[in-house]
Amino acid sequence: MQDLVAPALGTLALVALGGYLLGSIPFGVVITRAAGAGDVRNIGSGNIGATNVLRTGRKDLALATLLLDAGKGAAALLIARHLFDSETAGAIAGGAAFLGHLFPVWLKFKGGKGVATFYGLLLAAAWPLGLMAGAVWLLAAFLFRYSSLAALISAATAPLLALLPLAVVGLPVGLPILALTVFAAVLIWVRHHQNIARLLKGEEPRIGAKKA
Repeated sequence: MQDLVAPALGTLALVALGGYLLGSIPFGVVITRAAGAGDVRNIGSGNIGATNVLRTGRKDLALATLLLDAGKGAAALLIARHLFDSETAGAIAGGAAFLGHLFPVWLKFKGGKGVATFYGLLLAAAWPLGLMAGAVWLLAAFLFRYSSLAALISAATAPLLALLPLAVVGLPVGLPILALTVFAAVLIWVRHHQNIARLLKGEEPRIGAKKA
């Protein structure tokens, strides 16, 4: 989709605010508390994402968190794109939702790492891009057995995948979505700085490994 008429700055500001507030909903915290599983911030790594929710022992809660965290990014992008018939508005709303997940106002700006929300954005923006990025995660996870490393590799390759001729399947990626992909990928690397340090030291837990 190409913007025929760019939305006004005031409209884009409202789109960004709406996307941020939607992305700020801390589903991991809400779901675990509602289910009587405690505050996920006091469990494991303290992260509010699905991986840490899984440490409660409730796979159903982790799956719900994963789907909702991905869904809020997708919803922000799709709603803005539909309302304003604008890829730019969709990308801004999606990027703001991603920021909301990472820095939610309700949790004093201490949020998740954004991986699930990232894939939700990519699937909503251009589903082939989302599927390919997900496939890269699966391949990297299978080869290296590190969830964080798989996320980092997938995020790093997503902008490159966005440059591929996706028009072959009828969904070319425009500049706003490419910019959104780069923006989110960079933030995923920033938010994974502790994981990167542990990977370099050989201290990052592998997928399926039990903590001592």
